[in-house]
Amino acid sequence: PEPGRCAHFVLRKGRFCRMIPAPGRRFCGEHGHEEEQNDRKRIPCPLDPKHTVYEDQLQKHLKKCNSREKPKPVYFVQDINAGLKDIIEIPEKKVPLSSLSIEELQNLIIKLKKASNGLELHLKEQILSHQALQEALNDPKNGESAFKHLKQQASILGNMEKLHLLGPGRCFVEFGAGRGKLSHWVDIALENVESVLFLLVERATTRFKVDGKHKKRDSIFERLQVDIQHLCLNKVPILEKKKLPVVGIGKHLCGAATDLALRCLVESYTTCCDGEDEEPAPKRCRTAQTEVAPHKSAGNESTTGDHKPVAGIVIALCCHHKCDWTHYVGRDFFKSVGLGPVEFHYFQRMSSWATCGMQETTSKASAGEGSEDQTNDTEEHEETLSRTESGSDTLQGILSVEERKEIGCLCKRLIDHGRIEYLQHQGYKAALQYYTESAVSLENVLLTAVPNPSLIPEPTI
Repeated sequence: PEPGRCAHFVLRKGRFCRMIPAPGRRFCGEHGHEEEQNDRKRIPCPLDPKHTVYEDQLQKHLKKCNSREKPKPVYFVQDINAGLKDIIEIPEKKVPLSSLSIEELQNLIIKLKKASNGLELHLKEQILSHQALQEALNDPKNGESAFKHLKQQASILGNMEKLHLLGPGRCFVEFGAGRGKLSHWVDIALENVESVLFLLVERATTRFKVDGKHKKRDSIFERLQVDIQHLCLNKVPILEKKKLPVVGIGKHLCGAATDLALRCLVESYTTCCDGEDEEPAPKRCRTAQTEVAPHKSAGNESTTGDHKPVAGIVIALCCHHKCDWTHYVGRDFFKSVGLGPVEFHYFQRMSSWATCGMQETTSKASAGEGSEDQTNDTEEHEETLSRTESGSDTLQGILSVEERKEIGCLCKRLIDHGRIEYLQHQGYKAALQYYTESAVSLENVLLTAVPNPSLIPEPTI
């Protein structure tokens, strides 16, 4: 063992335990029984069998174990953003792609191309930057991985600025926040701006967070440790008190998390805010603002009236293969083009071909990216599908690598178009664009949405 480390050899990992034992002992608390001469027995913790506890101290341990169920926060509302509750629509058995016959696969591809006919498949390139990150981008100390993340963050901020979302009197809600780097740069960009609130939503505990380093008086950082599926924004005490327009942001928001975040913003939060407003919706009046809700002071109690409570949404999309029909916001669009949960399941799996159809390229990208945020999760969310699921073996000789990649991209665009139509029906002007080069990230599509002023009714006379 290394000096000052536990002397227990972990067979499963093929190395010694790296925990630090108490002074004068050879083993850490987890493995201390190995040097004790008494008959005390250690048993797996019933709350989390990954660690053990002395049997005679079990009751005491259960009261302080980190795995115990903690009280739910006030903003926790079970499945408020979950979506579909009718279990009948969900297919019982999900057959893997590798089990499909050639004819079944070809029929799926025909359905995919028919449903995609007429959609805007060639996205415009809107690769922007922001002055707030110029110093970091020019810092030679940053490696290739950090540079790639900075370029993406700079472009996200550039797109936010283009939509006039970087301003005072806003609440920025970062979904899937991780370490909080995106909020960090938004805060840097708003250096001299007042009345700014940051809510960082992350269901897992996170190490090496950057939001704790902010000392500016005008910005408030608050973490919400909750699954987006159960997050009711209008019950967050500080947001309920300040009633600021919300801007939803996210960098590589994985799969179904995007759908949960969209529903959290434009359904559960917006509906609750509208319901609490004393003035009925038809009394909204057309404003001179073209793309974004106007600034509202912290003391204003109304969240509607002349604008929506959600000022904008900017989310870098990711991991369509982890989407779920239950949570998907574009189900109505799929049904309108003759598709259902079965087709969605296969298109969702086939979407991975866009990023892992070219095995060599993906493996190189995976090896070169993600080190900046490995303390939590790699931000690129590497593909976790098997070789048979990605089609590299099963489809050999049927579809070329380029054809698989093209079909994978088509699946992604079809799923994303359902999200765009959903936002449009909710009264938002939504769009997709490439916000960075594919060499920087294979997941390089940004979804943006702002309230559509043309859908705000004229004042009644």
